[in-house]
Amino acid sequence: MEKIKDQIKVIRERAVLVGAYLRARDSNNRIDNLAELTALAESAGAIIVDRLQQKIPRIHPATYIGKGKAEHLLEKVQKSRADLVIFDNDLTPGQIRELENIVKVKVIDRSELILDIFAARAQTRQAKLQVELAQLEYTYPRLTRMWSHLDSVAGAGGGTSAGAVGGIGTRGTGEKQLEIDRRLVSKRITALKRELEEIDGRILREIDGRRDFFKICLVGYTNAGKSTLMNALTEEVLLSDTVGFVSKLPHHLVASFKATLEEAVHADLLLHVIDASSPEVFEQIDSVKTVLGQIGCGQKPILMLLNKCDIISGGGLFESLQTVYPEAVAISARSGLNLDQLGERVQEIVRGKELHIRLKSPISDGRLISFLRAHAIDLREEYDGSQVTMEAWLGKNQTPHLRHLGAEQVEIL
Repeated sequence: MEKIKDQIKVIRERAVLVGAYLRARDSNNRIDNLAELTALAESAGAIIVDRLQQKIPRIHPATYIGKGKAEHLLEKVQKSRADLVIFDNDLTPGQIRELENIVKVKVIDRSELILDIFAARAQTRQAKLQVELAQLEYTYPRLTRMWSHLDSVAGAGGGTSAGAVGGIGTRGTGEKQLEIDRRLVSKRITALKRELEEIDGRILREIDGRRDFFKICLVGYTNAGKSTLMNALTEEVLLSDTVGFVSKLPHHLVASFKATLEEAVHADLLLHVIDASSPEVFEQIDSVKTVLGQIGCGQKPILMLLNKCDIISGGGLFESLQTVYPEAVAISARSGLNLDQLGERVQEIVRGKELHIRLKSPISDGRLISFLRAHAIDLREEYDGSQVTMEAWLGKNQTPHLRHLGAEQVEIL
């Protein structure tokens, strides 16, 4: 398996970045469409030595960008002494093979780069398994390319059509090794899925066990400041973080890493952390919304946080953000600016409209009594034998927890 992983590792290689955009689909006139790919490649350890951006009328089936542009790419590779080409597109195995034949260096696409970054940052057992699964599922259809150096090995029949590589019953060494690798990869994929299902089940049980609490999850684009905010917040809620989102996240990667985002799926409130200082802020917001929609979180309550507002010198972009998202809270996770305001807004959302309630409960029901003592306002308790009658003000959004805790009759006064 280490051989497969080595195919997509990026370690201080000199890279040429390539972005090919369809003229009919890409109406974006931004000067730099490769800004995100640059940041991703540098995060993976690559040294950017040149770039090629090109609008194309159609996707070329053999090279994606066409043979002429591929030869122009070869000139850039030779001039910059690059040993790696990274495409801001998803390529087929055939396109990668043909491009490598032309430019004479390794070619990887956007998915391979993202996988490399996820692999480098995976810490938990679950995350490492998800990375390996995604790598193997991506690699499986590309095994033929990885074994292309053995294509010339023929079977026992020599040069005849029956004896050529792939002939029935007469396959050569290379094809036998390819089939062995495919079986090994397929078997490993099955084992990984089984183990991840077991982990997912445990996580769901843990989340279900926290249903008595209001759950808040941080989401946001890569480098938006989620981890800094996570360390700065101290709310009386369950707070969790997610991996940083990127734009154009391939669908198969969303599926592979959905369990990593399970906390967002089951959260009661999402805090969308936004890098308000980024010139690409609106595109980053759209990218996060797209991923949230893909994992089923598009309709969840979201509070938008305009982070890094302390380093913004002013200008139309930030004012536009505040105009488009007037309910957003401008904060600085680093300096602590307006975190108190954020806390107040979160508490308002957690509680919702205040309701005056009355209910009865057995004295032995410690969980229900403890919940009300922790969350209700102006709580009054009257004891009668083994029963206690409780009257208080409670947030509307918190009343469903009463039934989860076993309260049979809740009277709204």
